[in-house]
Amino acid sequence: MAAHLNRQVRLRARPSGIPQAEHFEIVTTPLPEPEAGQFVVRNRYLSVDPAMRGWVSAVANYSQPIGIGEVMRSRDVGEIIASRHPDYRVGEQVVGWLGWQEYALSDGTGIIRCVEEKDIPLSAALGVLGMNGVTAYFGLLEIGEPKPGETVVVSTAAGAVGSAVGQIAKLRGCRTVGIAGGREKVRLCREEFGYDAAIDYKAGDLGAALAQACPSGVDVYFDNTSGPISDAVLRRINKRARIVVCGTASLSSWEPWPSGPRVERHLLVKSARMEGFLVFDYESRTEEAVTQLAQWVRAGKLRYREDILEGIEAAPDAIAGLYRGENLGKRLIRLA
Repeated sequence: MAAHLNRQVRLRARPSGIPQAEHFEIVTTPLPEPEAGQFVVRNRYLSVDPAMRGWVSAVANYSQPIGIGEVMRSRDVGEIIASRHPDYRVGEQVVGWLGWQEYALSDGTGIIRCVEEKDIPLSAALGVLGMNGVTAYFGLLEIGEPKPGETVVVSTAAGAVGSAVGQIAKLRGCRTVGIAGGREKVRLCREEFGYDAAIDYKAGDLGAALAQACPSGVDVYFDNTSGPISDAVLRRINKRARIVVCGTASLSSWEPWPSGPRVERHLLVKSARMEGFLVFDYESRTEEAVTQLAQWVRAGKLRYREDILEGIEAAPDAIAGLYRGENLGKRLIRLA
């Protein structure tokens, strides 16, 4: 083990908005031998998520900001290559908070689960069977509470979370309407993820398109964007609608306080509910969600796409690329 070197991606400077490549640096360090109660994971895939923007921000968030000089926080999946821990064996594949690095030393803290789905590609453990799929599962079913026959609208509908939300809503007997940016993503919504209708928010009058796609109004809105898209959807909500606030991708910064149309009147007169959702609140129930998601994947009822970048050198610009809309599917970094 001592002969190995480990490359890590560390936060070099604090961004004021969306983190760019220049905010990170790649550092080479020696890989230590595991001590008693520790093991070493060779990471195979690193996750890239929109939420990472908040993790490196100095603005108050739901988690402690990553410190300057620290390894970038991320969920990864990899294989244990050395172990002096009684509960983790060499050869096991694990998902955990292991950071943007080629190798990770762990005592078990931050390990989420061992990968048991050997018939499904390992990369799926970070996407449809990982944080994205689990977010879709609990966000829609626990907060959105969809009922058969209801209309469910999803923003960033072709993304890793949104595409799963739309398909799970269909499995619950709902009518689904996806909002995405560009013809290709709209095509994916319809042809690959089975949305009943899909809207290109870049194409023109979003309000008119929503009125046509949702003639009976909106019962559940899964909000990944905030901003003008959400403003347009809220005008269409039905009595006792549920709005799941999962992301704010349209906002490049949270300071100063964003301004826009007020939502309170829409919620009041429709007796509607808007609730924020963090997947970490459901981490103790991860296996419940993964078991069901895996069954749907095996049965061909839950499809997913991946956008895979090669090598740790791709990591510094990977978050910015998400916000440029480059990816079609879950963005991952594959390590050799």
